[in-house]
Amino acid sequence: MVGDAKFVYVARSIMSGPASLPWEVDCRTVKQKLDAGEAFLLLDCREKSEYDTVRIAGATLLPMSELTTRAKEIEAHRNGPIVVHCHHGGRSMRVAQWLRQNGFAQAQSMAGGIHQWAEDIEPGMVKY
Repeated sequence: MVGDAKFVYVARSIMSGPASLPWEVDCRTVKQKLDAGEAFLLLDCREKSEYDTVRIAGATLLPMSELTTRAKEIEAHRNGPIVVHCHHGGRSMRVAQWLRQNGFAQAQSMAGGIHQWAEDIEPGMVKY
């Protein structure tokens, strides 16, 4: 039991970020931010072939596979909000974690990814 408690503490420490900022944001909230003209970086961490298949207007492509070598390209957004999305939400969560661990304190993952976006926001959007 003590080992389990230690694991939970370590996991919470790794996952911690600004107390008021959740790790995930839903796609409807992201759409509201876009419609309101809020300033934030919408970062697509899928591969280029996925991006070429379908994308959210205004998203910046930075594949997870290239993140560590190209992170300087988003340096201007270090102190601002970043919403990362992928296909279903797994990669974007890992990217958001990496970003927070590297000083991008306001990074969040879009829950459900572009698939959920197609379900909730743009029903005619291509799904793959």
